[in-house]
Amino acid sequence: MLDLKQFEIWFVTGSQDLYGEDTLRQVDEHSQIISDSFDKNSQIPVRVVFKPVVKSPDEIYRICQDANVSVSCVGIVAWMHTFSPAKMWIRGLQILRKPLLHLHTQFNRDIPWNDIDMDFMNLNQSAHGDREFGYIMTRMRINRKVIVGHWQQNDVIEALASWSRVASAKNDLNGAKFARFGDNMRQVAVTDGDKVAAEMTFGFSVNTYAVGDLVKVINQVSDEAVDKLITEYEDQYRLVASLHKGKEKYQALQDAARIELGLKYFLEDGNFKGYTNTFEDLYGMKQLPGIGSQRMMAAGYGYAGEGDWKTSAMVRALKVMGSGLPGGSSFMEDYTYHFNPERNLVLGSHMLEICPTIADRKPSCEIHPLGIGGKEDPVRLVFNAPAGPAINVSLIDMGNRFRLLVNEVEAVAVEEDLPKLPVARAIWKPAPDMKTGCAAWIYAGGAHHTVFSQNLGTEQIEMFAEMVGVELVVIDKSTTLRQLKNELRWSEAYYK
Repeated sequence: MLDLKQFEIWFVTGSQDLYGEDTLRQVDEHSQIISDSFDKNSQIPVRVVFKPVVKSPDEIYRICQDANVSVSCVGIVAWMHTFSPAKMWIRGLQILRKPLLHLHTQFNRDIPWNDIDMDFMNLNQSAHGDREFGYIMTRMRINRKVIVGHWQQNDVIEALASWSRVASAKNDLNGAKFARFGDNMRQVAVTDGDKVAAEMTFGFSVNTYAVGDLVKVINQVSDEAVDKLITEYEDQYRLVASLHKGKEKYQALQDAARIELGLKYFLEDGNFKGYTNTFEDLYGMKQLPGIGSQRMMAAGYGYAGEGDWKTSAMVRALKVMGSGLPGGSSFMEDYTYHFNPERNLVLGSHMLEICPTIADRKPSCEIHPLGIGGKEDPVRLVFNAPAGPAINVSLIDMGNRFRLLVNEVEAVAVEEDLPKLPVARAIWKPAPDMKTGCAAWIYAGGAHHTVFSQNLGTEQIEMFAEMVGVELVVIDKSTTLRQLKNELRWSEAYYK
């Protein structure tokens, strides 16, 4: 699990010198109280840091400048306690590169009907101070999140916590490195893309590394380290009989553990946050990484198969967003359909690499042949995903822009034994229904690789899309094909 307490959001309150020292002192005290309350709230996964009230263009410019260069600051929460003339904010907002949340609140929850006077009114002017602030951001075409409500209300706290998770993910991708072992699967279109444009848009870099460089690290892994990892396997999973020490497939388990450790050491040494590989380039490896890739994802790394670096980066982003929340996220692929008229379903899986954070129970560690890749039988974790709401997220390169595509789905319990399908899997019903959901996905150009998440929702992906400035297409219960096709046409006009 990633520790999001390493990140901070700065609580910045706007005012002006017009009100005098006594009013400004109260503004400062109230802001400190709100900021401290957020910081102590266990629902908010990051630190909330109070910053002195800003009252002039120079103070605003400096706080935005400081936020830009701060390694720990992932975003700014701005609130106008009093009226704060918006022209003061122009220079600061022009340079601000961190996500911005506009908290439309006020210190008092209720109007003190019997005591309210003009002094109270002058102090508590958020109702129109925030509108002045909102206008300048709209005029400047600044993407931001707006939360409305009293700062002690739980829905406000939950919304702030959710935004802080997404801001942490955006910050995490900025400067992140992803390793690509080999190229993408030959002749495949959707897993390819413009890595230069991706770095300009999201901040992460993708570079290719020879499989031989990874194999060199794998071959240097000590037997002691392998034995220690196998003990971990025995503690965390149900090993099939053939994988136990002294049995016929124990060597394959040792090989799988050695591959996992080689991956781990390579990624740690290069400070990578994710990787991708392909079964078409396994030169020098005994088996396709199965359990290793599954466990790397469970540890928080981004991963996708067949050279799909875009999905690998999105797996990492959703891992950061969901850190500490129940449930998990995983690399996924729509594999096959159940077109029964009474119950249309999608079976999602991959050859091997589904993250065990979405397992409904203790996974089984198994070994089976794999009719692709031309290597020895790989070890993998086999399990089912639990029932419940989920999303499938796809990042695709449209040539002149990136598009984030989300389909809301309902995962269902896997009721069949599937004795001849030895892979991890999830089964779901796409919204709004099978025919509309699948057709909408295809009209939108969605990839066959996705990130499947059961601890995040569409709202987080929407915030992420706004933070990085990319197109978002959502397929949910209200989607109709006519409306979706119109939205796609409007997007084409907008982005041209």
